[in-house]
Amino acid sequence: MTSAPRTARLPAAWRPAPGRPTWGIVLGDAVRLGALVSVLLAVAAADWVAVPLFLLVLGGSMVPRATGASAVLDVACGVAMLAAAWCARLGWYERFEGLDLAVHAVATGLLAALAYRVLTRGPLSPVRPPASVATTVVALGATLAVVWEVLEVLGHALVDDSIYVTVPDTVGDLAAGFVGSVVAAALVARSSSRATLGSAAGGTGGTTAGTTARERA
Repeated sequence: MTSAPRTARLPAAWRPAPGRPTWGIVLGDAVRLGALVSVLLAVAAADWVAVPLFLLVLGGSMVPRATGASAVLDVACGVAMLAAAWCARLGWYERFEGLDLAVHAVATGLLAALAYRVLTRGPLSPVRPPASVATTVVALGATLAVVWEVLEVLGHALVDDSIYVTVPDTVGDLAAGFVGSVVAAALVARSSSRATLGSAAGGTGGTTAGTTARERA
């Protein structure tokens, strides 16, 4: 009996999206492996603050792969989350001025784009005007920025008081997250607009292409 192809045995949500480049699969899974190794290192070091942090990163890195996000977004989100966690555990935010703001801006923007992708995935997702797309991405990013700061405050109060939390730091992180969300909103809205124009220009064929473009955004 001929066995089924390896990809056919994978759960439907975990199969590579059509047209997904091999480099994207390899790099994305390498980042996920890095997150897993980070969890194991934290356990070996009995660093019980780092363990849940890296578990959160590991779980988050699975989302782009499971939702069929583009290779670039998959790799970028994974790297951003893993880098943010390691910078926190190595104390680099306190050592290098401005690094905290840069990480908050980049990571929040990428996660906002990913959240929009998750919420609008599927062929039945309605086509939205660019302004609506941008507003949604910014709102998602602002929400994620607030959640991030709430987790930092709770971590400082309940887990480890070495977690750096001050009013200026919180305000700066929120502002950086908002800026990152605005940049992400502009890029996602532009991608969505190009997909919509392709649909209008190509009729039925364009609709298929537009849907595919939205799926890969």
